Amino acid sequence: YRCRGSRFIESGQSVLPSSVLFAAGLLGNVLALMLLGQHRRRSRSPAGRPARVSAFYVLVSGLAVTDLLGKCLISPMVFAAYAYNRSLSELGALGGPSDGEPGALCQLFAFLMAFFGLAPTLLLLAMATECWLSLGHPYFYRRRVTRRLGAVLAPLGAGLCALFCALPLLGFGVPMQYCPGTWCFIRMAGGGPRQLGFPVLYATVLGVLVVAIGACNVSSMRQLYGMARRQPRRCPHTVSKLSPSCPLPVSHLSPSRPGVVPKVSPNPSDGSYTVLHPLGLCCPQIRAYMGAFAADFNENADLSALRFLSVNSIVDPWVFIIFRTSVFRLFVRRLCRR
Repeated sequence: YRCRGSRFIESGQSVLPSSVLFAAGLLGNVLALMLLGQHRRRSRSPAGRPARVSAFYVLVSGLAVTDLLGKCLISPMVFAAYAYNRSLSELGALGGPSDGEPGALCQLFAFLMAFFGLAPTLLLLAMATECWLSLGHPYFYRRRVTRRLGAVLAPLGAGLCALFCALPLLGFGVPMQYCPGTWCFIRMAGGGPRQLGFPVLYATVLGVLVVAIGACNVSSMRQLYGMARRQPRRCPHTVSKLSPSCPLPVSHLSPSRPGVVPKVSPNPSDGSYTVLHPLGLCCPQIRAYMGAFAADFNENADLSALRFLSVNSIVDPWVFIIFRTSVFRLFVRRLCRR
């Protein structure tokens, strides 16, 4: 790793890709949170009582907040490195890095990278499980899956992810600076079991979550397809009435009576995307396995994997929230007519 102990950023590098990723992520997640807040305000009862929201509403709000925090905590470090033309280890060390050891800022960056790669994936699994339960086990879902459960599971999952991602700071794994000196992550190639055990474990956990997300979404799509085949064609929205949680997008969820707020939930018609979406997480997973078992030190490929991982947090709010609003659908209809 040629940039492990670098004090300066490699020449010829541009801040433009990082700026574009940050701006896109900031725009999408802020807009998504505004839409969710607007939806909740409009869903209040005439008496002013707070809206009753579903577990999925809590989970999708947590996903938007997590993605936004990731952009706001990680990107400023990258911009500071470019602004001062200093590597992260140099910026976060007293007197500069020694013997290739990462500074405090580099270690924090590596922890945040691991956390904001794992926590949103866990939320995606919770959302996929919620959709699967609402379609396949509606009675259990009605009794057990509540807003309070979502409010408990979200911070619990975040706490577990934080403890797991802090293992390299305790000696199981090695935080390290990567080229061009503007980002840090866990060392993924070279070293012994103590150095490479964590990246392999991290990649395995990500792989298990991705497989579980895909299985839940495929099962939900099959259940919805079977329900659609059993329903008469004269009523196109009958399928949606069987499971109030999953089939209809946010824009179609209008209160049927004052004080009652239908649940904000995913749309299984987009299942093909939610099956393919976690595949972006496989890039760092593949790099971790290649580094551990093939001693692959290709840092350009590592940087590309990092950017693929960042794209997920940009796409999430658009697919799960923004593309489901009535304003966006009205815009699409008018555009198609023209």
